[in-house]
Amino acid sequence: MRFLTGQRYADRVRSTGAEFLALPTGADYDDTDMNVAFPGRVGKTGVAGIRWDVSNIFLKPAPMQIRAVDDAIAQEPVDAILVESMFIGAVGLLSRPRAERPAIVNLGIIPLGVESRDTAPFGLGILPRPGVLGRVRNAVLAVLTKKVIFGGVQKQAEQILLEATGKEPDGFFMSGASRADAIVQFTVPGFEYERSDLPETVHFVGPLSRATKSDGVLPEWWSELDGSRPVVHVSQGTIANTDYDELITPTMTALADDDVLVVVSTGGRPLSTLPSPLPANVRVAEYLPHDRLLPLTDVYVSNGGYGGVHYALEHGVPLVVAGATEDKAEVAARVQWTGTGVRLRTNRPTPEQVGSAVRRVLADPGYAERTRKIGAEIEASTGLAGLETVLETLVPKTVQE
Repeated sequence: MRFLTGQRYADRVRSTGAEFLALPTGADYDDTDMNVAFPGRVGKTGVAGIRWDVSNIFLKPAPMQIRAVDDAIAQEPVDAILVESMFIGAVGLLSRPRAERPAIVNLGIIPLGVESRDTAPFGLGILPRPGVLGRVRNAVLAVLTKKVIFGGVQKQAEQILLEATGKEPDGFFMSGASRADAIVQFTVPGFEYERSDLPETVHFVGPLSRATKSDGVLPEWWSELDGSRPVVHVSQGTIANTDYDELITPTMTALADDDVLVVVSTGGRPLSTLPSPLPANVRVAEYLPHDRLLPLTDVYVSNGGYGGVHYALEHGVPLVVAGATEDKAEVAARVQWTGTGVRLRTNRPTPEQVGSAVRRVLADPGYAERTRKIGAEIEASTGLAGLETVLETLVPKTVQE
């Protein structure tokens, strides 16, 4: 097993016993602070921000990604290549005949983005609309997205991939990875849009990461999670946690006078970086064990990370979800669609927005009921074993043996 990834993950890769392969410098960046890694994106929002991100973060590294994969194969042949959805180099690899390349498996670590007549184009965060009118709307949006919103980026992709592979992308470049030999989506059908034209190559296996049993030292205030008042957990994750004003501060402010316990995880940042003084009903820690915290949680306030949202769903915890950039708009849209929480439609909600959403979820038991239903589906899903099954179908048994 070899991992082609960024330098900051080298130790993690090696700790698994796998071989670390470094991405070329031009294709590597530190994703702990995207604005530092890509200063050109600062201040860009909305469609302009999405275009900039797609062009500079995902598309420009594609030729270097392709060369790095080819170099790895030249050093040691492989049977299958596993790529995440925004590894645009996979589009170039898939332009080759199947007989001339290994099997390619797209790992769905963000919401499913395959094109469908039943859904709006990926990235817009627009909910499905049933019936003929919905399909007409989707078709119009697809043309608008490809020809207008991403028209310039599509031309850029065609030129870049033509120079890298000798072939232009077959169709819209952002849909290229969905042409993989298999798409292993790390969610359950209940948390995805229904598609009447879903490709047979799509396999739902449930989240790969599940809350695992922990035995670390608990914070001294843990005994207060005794059910005497609702628990609201808020976190910005371990990457997008440099600016507490995005979500943590508005949540603490919004609920300071409510009869709830607000549990804050800083995602590893020192507690001294939090604003002071803290409201009396706030409890904080750098890290908290999800396997022990979420069963005691009534609402999870999240910035829309796919993994964190699935941890909440796994434990039947309803959500309040911010996040309107990258893939977070699509995650939040699915929370809204499934009725498992409230979507805030912004990266920086006001205290009033957060407070209103939390109180709404606490007052309506339907959110928790729908979330528990998806949690049961996650519990029954195969996870890593499902990925192994898909690989077994793609790689001949003679090779496996």
